[in-house]
Amino acid sequence: MRYSDELIEEVRSRNDIVEVIGGYVRLKRAGSNYTGLCPFHNEKTPSFSVSRPKQMFYCFGCHEGGNVLTFMMKYNNMSFVEAMQALADRAGISLPQPEYSGEAREQADRKAMLLEINKKAASYYYYILRSDAGKTGLDYLRARGLSDETIKKFGLGFTGRSGGLYGYLKEKGYSDEILRDSGLFTFDEKRGASDKFWNRVMFPIMDARGRVIGFGGRVMGDAKPKYLNSPETPVFNKRRNLFGLNNARASRRKYMILCEGYMDVISMHQAGFDSAVASLGTALTPEQASLLHRYTEQVLLLYDSDGAGRMAAVRAIPILKDAGIESRVVDLTPYKDPDEFIMALGADEMERRLSGAKDAFVFRVRDMAKEYRMDDPQQRTAFLHALGKMFLEFPEELERNTYIDALAREYHFSADSMRRLVSQYALRGVAPDRERTAPYVEKKSAPKKADGQVQSEKLMLTYLANYPEAYDQTRKFIGPDDFKDPLCHEIATRLYRQLAEGSVSEAVLVNTFTDADAQSEVAELFNTVIRVEDGQGLDRAFSDTVVRLLSGSLASVKSDYSTDPNAVMEYIRRKKQLEEFRNGTRKLHLTYTEQT
Repeated sequence: MRYSDELIEEVRSRNDIVEVIGGYVRLKRAGSNYTGLCPFHNEKTPSFSVSRPKQMFYCFGCHEGGNVLTFMMKYNNMSFVEAMQALADRAGISLPQPEYSGEAREQADRKAMLLEINKKAASYYYYILRSDAGKTGLDYLRARGLSDETIKKFGLGFTGRSGGLYGYLKEKGYSDEILRDSGLFTFDEKRGASDKFWNRVMFPIMDARGRVIGFGGRVMGDAKPKYLNSPETPVFNKRRNLFGLNNARASRRKYMILCEGYMDVISMHQAGFDSAVASLGTALTPEQASLLHRYTEQVLLLYDSDGAGRMAAVRAIPILKDAGIESRVVDLTPYKDPDEFIMALGADEMERRLSGAKDAFVFRVRDMAKEYRMDDPQQRTAFLHALGKMFLEFPEELERNTYIDALAREYHFSADSMRRLVSQYALRGVAPDRERTAPYVEKKSAPKKADGQVQSEKLMLTYLANYPEAYDQTRKFIGPDDFKDPLCHEIATRLYRQLAEGSVSEAVLVNTFTDADAQSEVAELFNTVIRVEDGQGLDRAFSDTVVRLLSGSLASVKSDYSTDPNAVMEYIRRKKQLEEFRNGTRKLHLTYTEQT
């Protein structure tokens, strides 16, 4: 759809960018602008700026920027047409109907039809719950203490054994083809179609905009599985959605409460804790953590108090941390889950437990400590070494020392000795021991060892990215063409361009690559630490890298210089430079800082 420039400008001007973005991101006044945590990348310090005079946004961290339309497209994963429609609806502006291509129109119609089917299915299930056929389901929900208001708020329903949903939707004119895509039915060549959900209390799953995208069903009786969710469909991705978010996003609480199950969320909302959400039958995913980060900076983990619940909390904590979210863990003992806790002790006690939620790092340490016998010297030593690796997660010395002092009192070890141990691990390049406390982490296969020339090229890129003098001292005789590995050459081309402009941006350089492996390689170059003991060692290591890089580059192009006299002279000149570096008559120097 091609809208006129005048119409686009009208939609933009009628939607104040501060008001629109403020509905998605927590903004604070900062002079003439507004700032907040960037919704497009994970950060703890706000670098996202919104200007009302300019009607523009910009992130100084990830360099995303644009106008109100750009924001809607990026934040909500909308097309331009969808963003225009959403903002036009907000401003009360009528837009001409878009003219899609055949394929785009078909996809849009199919998605709209699936959402329509889900909405009708939710209404059907709600109706059945209130009929004689739904007595079993309604009795169950009331036995769980749910009020009619809560049942209505969450649109809870029931489906019996009749398989009536299929017949109901067929009467509405839907084809088997579209019903098959809805995930609500199973099709058999002999028996035909049948309802996927039967004899279950139904929980409609809604996206943040309140659209029904799928269902969860709790069986009545002892049949398996106890809970059954909709499969993946064009409108439902369980990794990218959270149950209850459509209600929780409007909460005034400063934190979100992350539960394990549907009933936990519903019980929490009924008790007044309206910021509760739950993942959809899976462990917390990075996508769900990123979704949470759009609405909050803190999450309270309200998982079951049994072993499985504790392990789920341990797994969720680093995922939330990676998404820029502070997490704390709520103690539910002596009860297993939030529903049981509220039924037994009430909302006031739950409020006290939420207020007293434990620090996530301390919770993980206490959980890990259960694996060791502290009265056994060998096991206690092993525990302290594991703890030392965990402390590496804190890049800031002040925060790390605060935790070391606190845990030294609890576990009776020397804080100074622990600091020395952590420093030793850091100097050896040991990574934080997240594997022990976060077994969800998928182990990457070890990268193939690069040959000598490629390794030299990677090291040279690391020097260029981390030491400004490396570029100043070598730019007259080393350039992107000296990097022969295809990926190194591509990185070098973009890095040299930034160096020439006087500003190296890690985020911009990484984001110019779309391939995930390439992005990892670039990130590795920026984060590689050159391990040397002093300044002389640094200069020697840098000179060796320059010599190997130049030597390999010249060897690879020697045959190209045989026919062109000018090329021959250039080869001889560079060969002389190489010999000067080799015999030490030409020196290179980088500024050394003591490594920690």
